[in-house]
Amino acid sequence: MDRLTRIFRLHQLLAAHRYPVTRARLEEELECSRATLTRILAEMRDLLGAPIAYDPEHGGYRYTQASFELPGLWFTPSELYALLAAQQLLEEAQPGLLDLAPLRQRIEKLLIGAHQSQGELARRVRVLRAAARQPDTRIFQTLADATARRRRIHIRYLGRERGAETERSLSPQRLIHYRDNWYLDAWCHLRDELRSFALERVIVAQPRDEAALDLADADLDAHFKQSYGIFSGAPTHTARLRFSPQRARWVAEESWHSAQQGEWLGDGRYELAVPYSDPRELLLDILKYGPEVEVLAPEELRQAVIERLRAALGQYDSIGADGRLQREP
Repeated sequence: MDRLTRIFRLHQLLAAHRYPVTRARLEEELECSRATLTRILAEMRDLLGAPIAYDPEHGGYRYTQASFELPGLWFTPSELYALLAAQQLLEEAQPGLLDLAPLRQRIEKLLIGAHQSQGELARRVRVLRAAARQPDTRIFQTLADATARRRRIHIRYLGRERGAETERSLSPQRLIHYRDNWYLDAWCHLRDELRSFALERVIVAQPRDEAALDLADADLDAHFKQSYGIFSGAPTHTARLRFSPQRARWVAEESWHSAQQGEWLGDGRYELAVPYSDPRELLLDILKYGPEVEVLAPEELRQAVIERLRAALGQYDSIGADGRLQREP
């Protein structure tokens, strides 16, 4: 155990106990000799101003000030590694959006001071991105700043579905990272309702001096979290899906929705019930399992899947006059 870790651990022990902690207990917890403990106690008193006193009646040490905290930021090596891993994950998940170099440098200096190495962890942490759409760095930073400072934002937005460009005045509520992409949940003053905006579709973002409209976390959760995936609103349907025994071993351990319900069947198949309102994202998730899943209900969702599968087959096959599939050469 290095010197900084021992100081931090000693502080934890004294702060957590109302009664004096014996020297023997401190030496055991800090894995050090009597002389080393004496030096650490002196450093904490003289250099850090720790109010440590010896209690002869109980034969131990205690804080004379219950609310004392070590000056500055203190981390154990394991906590520093956790910070470094989090920084590495964020940097690789969305490269370039946030300037994380200063954070990395500070963490590395702290690790060096604690006689630890960070190079191996940086080599061993990797994030693989799939179907990620990269937003403009300046727009991301502008929206993040407006969200943090609780200021309105004016944007020009190019909708993907209709290809139409609109101008919006927004009160930003939350930045959401979902399936490798960024979204802004905001109150749209044009539509007078909560909306979710894909950041890569924001063409221009200009901050305003007006204060943003603040909505309660409970209201945001109720609007954005109840339905399936990125789509908002209260669920209006429940999908019942039956997965093959081969695929069930994966699906049973997946979280599709906070209110989902699953049941194992006697033959190894697995049934999953998922609430939803807009079926578009759910359809894509169902279709990727191909023959390993069957939609049991509702009927309109089942028919939507059948139509998609027929359309997909139509890309490769055609129906002959005899009603049989004619394979393309």
